[in-house]
Amino acid sequence: LPATVVSTLLGAVAGYAISLWRFRGDLWIFGLVTLGVFLPEQMKLLPWAIVLRDVGLTNTISGLVLIHIVQGMSFTTLFCRNYYVSIPTDLIKAARIDGAGFFRTFYRIVLPLSPPILIVTVIWQFTGIYNEFLYGVTFTNGTQQPITAALISLSANVANVPQYGVQSAAVLIAAAPTLLVYLLGGRWFVRGLTAGAVK
Repeated sequence: LPATVVSTLLGAVAGYAISLWRFRGDLWIFGLVTLGVFLPEQMKLLPWAIVLRDVGLTNTISGLVLIHIVQGMSFTTLFCRNYYVSIPTDLIKAARIDGAGFFRTFYRIVLPLSPPILIVTVIWQFTGIYNEFLYGVTFTNGTQQPITAALISLSANVANVPQYGVQSAAVLIAAAPTLLVYLLGGRWFVRGLTAGAVK
């Protein structure tokens, strides 16, 4: 939940800055940020191991939160930027003329227009983080592991119950939160994805 909320908010601010609050080199920064979308996860394991070791977050939930915030910013910035380019720039210019600064314009004008794309990014981030396996199994162990990584070590201690039966039940239970999120927010997810499709 913290990684989902923080990465969504940071991505929204970054997408707003790149699309509506233009500055020198904004397209280069956008290209560098979205480069993270296309890099394979395995390529980032060693750098993340060094970072987590240096900041003292090895084998902690906080370390995984940090990873997912940074990794998620590429997706959320891309989504929000593509959505925000459809917002008329006249609104931003009018806010500047009225004396609104960067954050006030974002909070008073852009954020109220953002629920469709924020719902998309929240669903995308939540399901991606919840179902993520590689970082969880690489950087955590024991009680610190997220549910997807912990399912591997599940053993059947129930008499007369086959191992595959217990594991299948555990997988179905583990899948319930993401299924619930899609059932509750699925129609907004599709609507939000297509909202900025014209630009």
